[in-house]
Amino acid sequence: MKTIGTHNYYVYILTNLHKTVLYTGVTNDLKVRLYHHINSDLINNSFTKRYNCFYLVFYETYSDINLAISREKQIKGWNRNKKVELTSNFNPTWKFLNDEI
Repeated sequence: MKTIGTHNYYVYILTNLHKTVLYTGVTNDLKVRLYHHINSDLINNSFTKRYNCFYLVFYETYSDINLAISREKQIKGWNRNKKVELTSNFNPTWKFLNDEI
């Protein structure tokens, strides 16, 4: 068991190949979560599978799960333009970051 405060949590945004769909999520292991999004054959109705959202374009790191969940909810409540602005400030070219994780 890890000591309190030593975990990392990630709020992230995925998009599809043409960058027309955005998906916001939270996880404690970004690399494993990306793998599950890409290989979601067992979850036929998942949003990311249905819309082919497998490309990481944004992420933030938190040490407190409650802060990460609050931030995820905040971003999910935003309109598309605000999410695009957040992503563009973090990743101006919207480069797919999957291989960097």
